[in-house]
Amino acid sequence: MDGLTEIRWHGRGGQGAKTAALVLAESALEEGKYIQAFPEYGPERMGAPMQSFTRISQVPITLHSNVRNPHAVVVLDVTLLEVVDVTMGLSEEGVILVNTSQSPGQIRKKLNLKKGKVFTVDATSISLDIMGRNLPNTPMLGALIKATNLLSIDTVISAIKIKFGKKFSSKVLEGNIEALKKAYEEVKEE
Repeated sequence: MDGLTEIRWHGRGGQGAKTAALVLAESALEEGKYIQAFPEYGPERMGAPMQSFTRISQVPITLHSNVRNPHAVVVLDVTLLEVVDVTMGLSEEGVILVNTSQSPGQIRKKLNLKKGKVFTVDATSISLDIMGRNLPNTPMLGALIKATNLLSIDTVISAIKIKFGKKFSSKVLEGNIEALKKAYEEVKEE
């Protein structure tokens, strides 16, 4: 489908990959785009590898399957690089974003990528510094927005406020927004 962007999120249960996929989709909806967001679980337990998917389009989406050829892959846990083929189906022009303190060049070498764009951000450190907990999903969302220019960061901030404004305290909400902005500024590209 022309005008369709597909994102595959790799994380472990409890890291917020499902939530990030949903927030990204809801942000795109605010910009008048068509969306899909859904998870795929293996063994349903904390720490188990899992995937989530987001589709964003200018036209209605008629696909109803997992994302097989993503335009972008977001990896919330660098240890998944050892157990999951995160590059499977990634287009030659695709974007891969990894939560790590390693450089994009180190990740490119580790994944043996010849093409595409590689981005890294230390979302774990950002979330620990700002929120006091290892929740890399919001910082990774900020980094993804910067890496892809898919949506406006202001739209994503608005969607976070709408989705979580009544669920979390203002301190938690502002911490997530600060983490999102910091990762947006700190993401590195090779």
